[in-house]
Amino acid sequence: MIGAGVAGMTAASALQQAGVEVDLYEREAHAGGHLNLWHHLFPGREPAAMVREGFARHLQAHGVRLITSAEVKQITRGSDLQQRNHFRVTVAEGESRDYQALVLATGFRLFDASLKEEYGYGIYPRVITSPELEQRLADGGEGLMAEGRPPGRVAFVHCVGSRDAKVGNLYCSKVCCITGVKQAIAVRQHYPGCEVMNFYMDLRMFGSGYEELYQEAQEGYGITFIRGRVSEAARTQGGALQVKAEDTLLGRPLKVTVDWLVLLVGMEPSLMPGIRASLELLTDRAGFVAGKDKFLLPGESTTRGVFIAGACAGPATIPESVNQARAAALSVIEYLKC
Repeated sequence: MIGAGVAGMTAASALQQAGVEVDLYEREAHAGGHLNLWHHLFPGREPAAMVREGFARHLQAHGVRLITSAEVKQITRGSDLQQRNHFRVTVAEGESRDYQALVLATGFRLFDASLKEEYGYGIYPRVITSPELEQRLADGGEGLMAEGRPPGRVAFVHCVGSRDAKVGNLYCSKVCCITGVKQAIAVRQHYPGCEVMNFYMDLRMFGSGYEELYQEAQEGYGITFIRGRVSEAARTQGGALQVKAEDTLLGRPLKVTVDWLVLLVGMEPSLMPGIRASLELLTDRAGFVAGKDKFLLPGESTTRGVFIAGACAGPATIPESVNQARAAALSVIEYLKC
């Protein structure tokens, strides 16, 4: 099992519970993946730490061997594809082990917001990404004080690195809209006097409880949603940010000054090209690992003995990652019986 995020922990626990011995590799020092970056989860705003600890308890309860700080550098296949032990996994330290089946739960990487130079990320200190905001608003976080005072106005930009032909990502990252709604509410809860606005292309509230949270943001917290793209952000002499945008519903340009600009960054494929090539995996047009049959066999890749779970196969929410991980575990069990 490669990757100890939500999908990896779920699949590993399910397999071990079914009597299949699992080694779970994680390149970071702790399991949890991107869940470690979040303070509360949408739409119910459950504490991320509590959810993460629940997954970790399952690992411990079922006796999964978790190998942390172990980045997988190479995976090779035996010449005889009918041979059971035909996957050799090598980590950075040089240690190698052989396995009968392989589950990829490598997740995703966050879009590099500095590639959207017009927003000034990495140039202006008060331009931050959605995960960075999450950490700032967490217990013990830095918060959003500006020049020693609470923020007067905060703006969110949706679809940063998603649905954008200029950066080569034509797809929707699925979680950004609801993340922006949840975080806008969090800003208002921390700073009741702060004005919060969201600049979006289309709001995609597809999940259970999502539309209700969107309504709560508007009716309960007075958050403004403006349909239109932000074209530019520039720093003012006082350290704030001047944001230029267009309200496409009203058909007029906008220019607003904000204390903070939050970029809702999307998901990108994260599987190393070398591993993808050595396993002869097919990918979709966006570069995510392609499944054998997304309708009937969502946990199987196009390579025999290699299975996929979670966001390595495309943008996914936590519940979606859990469901696909369980599907992958079932497919592994059936494969090992052959």
